[in-house]
Amino acid sequence: MGLSAAAPLWGPPGLLLTIALHPALSGRPHRDYCVLGAGPAGLQMAYFLQRAGRDYAVFERAPGPGSFFTRYPRHRKLISINKRHTGKANAEFNLRHDWNSLLSHDPRLLFRHYSRAYFPDAGDMVRYLGDFADRLGLHVLYDTAITHVTLDKDQQAWNGHYFTLTDQKGQAYQCSVLLVATGLSVPNQVDFPGSEHVEGYESVSVDPEDFVGQNVLILGRGNSAFETAENILGVTNFIHMLSRSRVRLSWATHYVGDLRAINNGLLDTYQLKSLDGLLESDLTDLAILKDHNGKFHVTLKFFLEEANTNQSADSITLPQDDNDNFAMRVAYDRVIRCLGWNFDFSIFNMSLRLNSGSAFGKKYPLIRASYESKGSRGLFILGTASHSVDYRKSAGGFIHGFRYTVRAVHRLLEHRHHGLAWPSTMHPITQLTNSIIRRVNEASGLYQMFGVLADVILLKENATAFEYLEEFPIQMLAQLETLTGRKARHGLFIITMEYGKNFSGPDKDVFFYDRSVGHTEDAWQSNFLHPVIYYYRHLPTEQEVRFRPAHWPLPRPAAIHHIVEDFLTDWTAPVGHILPLRRFLENCLDTDLRSFYAESCFLFALTHQKLPPFCQQGYMRMQGLVSTETLRQHGVESRLLRDYATADRPLKDSSQQPGDHEPVGHHLAPGSLVQSLDSSKEEL
Repeated sequence: MGLSAAAPLWGPPGLLLTIALHPALSGRPHRDYCVLGAGPAGLQMAYFLQRAGRDYAVFERAPGPGSFFTRYPRHRKLISINKRHTGKANAEFNLRHDWNSLLSHDPRLLFRHYSRAYFPDAGDMVRYLGDFADRLGLHVLYDTAITHVTLDKDQQAWNGHYFTLTDQKGQAYQCSVLLVATGLSVPNQVDFPGSEHVEGYESVSVDPEDFVGQNVLILGRGNSAFETAENILGVTNFIHMLSRSRVRLSWATHYVGDLRAINNGLLDTYQLKSLDGLLESDLTDLAILKDHNGKFHVTLKFFLEEANTNQSADSITLPQDDNDNFAMRVAYDRVIRCLGWNFDFSIFNMSLRLNSGSAFGKKYPLIRASYESKGSRGLFILGTASHSVDYRKSAGGFIHGFRYTVRAVHRLLEHRHHGLAWPSTMHPITQLTNSIIRRVNEASGLYQMFGVLADVILLKENATAFEYLEEFPIQMLAQLETLTGRKARHGLFIITMEYGKNFSGPDKDVFFYDRSVGHTEDAWQSNFLHPVIYYYRHLPTEQEVRFRPAHWPLPRPAAIHHIVEDFLTDWTAPVGHILPLRRFLENCLDTDLRSFYAESCFLFALTHQKLPPFCQQGYMRMQGLVSTETLRQHGVESRLLRDYATADRPLKDSSQQPGDHEPVGHHLAPGSLVQSLDSSKEEL
């Protein structure tokens, strides 16, 4: 009795072993997807995973989301634009100018509902992220600091291994896919003699009263350095700013991470001769000495190396001893380090191979253009830490950019692990021009992630239809079929946004006279951001992508078209924008993409062997032909139609008034009533 009752618990041989080895039933909790960090990128990925019904968890060390913004920026003003009014109701277009909102289906979760300020307070971002997580019911484990991540080989796992995460309490978690969204959190420090005397941006006082009447030296030249200077500019004796490279202004480089105008007050005081100044030097060549009065002096490292280390700081040679015109010969009361941030590699085991060891590799993890680690399959880097893909090129390190790259990563995962192809829409070829025009005029992902994400149009056989894919990472173009599950067998178009080749850079004059291009024949010389369409007869190979021309985002195409830049970024001008695009597409496809009245299709059918696609898909399928006197007359005059109107029309009733008409729907010939298609578009 006891044995028979127990038998079902054991089942077939080997089942107990299978149960014991199954990750979900072993001692450690298992998740298909683990997300590290509940900042903007982590919450954005959590949203997409939840909407898809996936098994996931977000691990956050702080008691709430957005912990970075609880401390930074130190002076609390964000430099991300919160443009609440655009004059348009199109939600996708408005996201082009909303740099803080995450993507969701809930219109209440737009950042404009959380702040009226153009440059909002960081506290508003914390509040917004909290509501985003709560209202959408995202699965976040707060107060859970992951202290170690390692990799365990297992052939049954999705990627041939599991990721094991250990928190501060020793609890282990097992994941099939690891999505790291921890941002850049380690202050960048340069090791030089005297660096121990330097205060860090992360800890320096933000009270201007602490700097009254002081001489201040700031190391660095990014937004954090200028933000710090802006806060104390009115109370110090002077501020000197020292960095290895010259200042880069975002309006000149078109890179949002460079110095923004909101923080550049010190540039005015420097150029208008008001004591403040900027200097260039490699910090590793310098040393900082502290004298007996507590003042700091800048000297050259080799002076220090030549001196006897037992000598006091006051007896060491200073540059001004040899050159009395040395720029930094004054003593400083404070030296502040504002050198940016690095990725925290400390929690990742060496087996994950995230760090390349190069100088750039110390700031960002080593990843592919698909945002997947080069060293560990199934490990993806999201958000600010993924900026190595488009560093100094686009907006991938900022919310208004990485909200779209996160969505791209999610789409890649949906295909890889769940068999769902990249979302697409199918259209007849007659809608090709309109589809492109619509996207370049409203798509925010293309607009913000210019040169990084692109729309892909896959042509079908004989160019009778096309499949439209949105916002694909263009550096992965050679692997498009593998990554998306879509086929590119009959040619493709790539739609991207680009600045002019010679318009961006710290040494460029972006306000030069005649900088705008207004003539369509000069569209290829457009300077400002504008749409560019590439045509390929076949999918480019890995080698073609890798060895593409310098400064080109894509390999050399069979044909390329620039839509001329527009001051309003509104590419809807019939002659200036749409007509040249349509002609380009027609030349590539060797067809006529115009839309016609039914009358024109009727005439084409009488005089041409090959009809335009619009007539093939409309008129010849008995769609679009309507009863008009002009069409009837053409048919009668060509002797293709009998003049039924004359033969069958009854004698005119003398009671009929001059304004009366025959009933609508009078047939050209006996038979069923022809269906009408809305084709009343003027032919360009």
